[in-house]
Amino acid sequence: MDVDAYSYAHRRSWDRLDQLSRRRKLSGAESDELVALYRRTSQQLARLQSHSPDPELIAGLSALLARARGRVLGTRTDTWGEIAHFFTHRFPAAVYRAWPWWASVAAVFVAVSAWLATWIEGSGRARELFGIPADNSAITAPGGAFETYYTEHPNDAFAAQVWTNNAWVAAIALFTGVLILPAVYLLFMNALNVGITAGLMAEADRLDSFFGFILPHGTLELTAVFVAGGAGLKLGWTLVDPGRLSRIEAVARQGRATATIALGLVAVLFVSGLLEGFVTPSPLPAPVRIGIGFAAEALFLAYVFGAGRRAALAQDAAAALPVEQEDRWQTTSGTR
Repeated sequence: MDVDAYSYAHRRSWDRLDQLSRRRKLSGAESDELVALYRRTSQQLARLQSHSPDPELIAGLSALLARARGRVLGTRTDTWGEIAHFFTHRFPAAVYRAWPWWASVAAVFVAVSAWLATWIEGSGRARELFGIPADNSAITAPGGAFETYYTEHPNDAFAAQVWTNNAWVAAIALFTGVLILPAVYLLFMNALNVGITAGLMAEADRLDSFFGFILPHGTLELTAVFVAGGAGLKLGWTLVDPGRLSRIEAVARQGRATATIALGLVAVLFVSGLLEGFVTPSPLPAPVRIGIGFAAEALFLAYVFGAGRRAALAQDAAAALPVEQEDRWQTTSGTR
């Protein structure tokens, strides 16, 4: 083992660990970095102890780790900094990494809902299959059940109710995804509900009312459900195909990402609940209400594909650097 080459390759990370250990106050990101460097340096010390006869180097690293250990165990968490770091880095990065899954869920959901709405409109066979009565005027007429659903309760109570319900639906989609079929069933039932309602409103020539009441909150609300479903299905597929990691390691890593998404979606669904409770039933013209809903959706997508992409790339770069250093050292020392 070429100890000098090994020390040179890792000197920068050791110096960084020493620097973080001596700081009086650390941000959330710096605390995470301190813990990661402490673990990595502990592994490197164990390797040196088994290969290197250099007591000075081992003693120096031991002292460094002792100081870092005290800081890791005694660090007080900056709660607000942790919350800010979660919403600026961890949550958007996790959603961004899962975007092919939830975008696929969204595409299939919209296609199935549109097909069901087209089939149900004017189709006696579809009505018979789904048990839909011939007269639906109580639902589709102006001032009917579809519209009064959004106006019959006080705004704040209604917002709290839909937030709780949507959070529950998203949680089920997320955590039953590991079994795949229950999550698919839940998503299909939601698509069926949207499709039937849209078909009945189209048959009554009231699609303007349907979109006027659905789009102000539904764009963001359904996107949250798509994210939950996509992340849940990704977790389930990781169990089937863990890739280069062991199945336990792969599921544990994806499970942590899924839990991050679940926690962040609580805030997203809170916003959609406010839209459904205060914007959807408001007396504002339909184009204004729809515009507010589209603006909220655009902000969320910009957040995911802007901040989320940057955070994901930064995480990848931070994770790749030590591996590249290790590979460089192994190549130099001739151990490969």
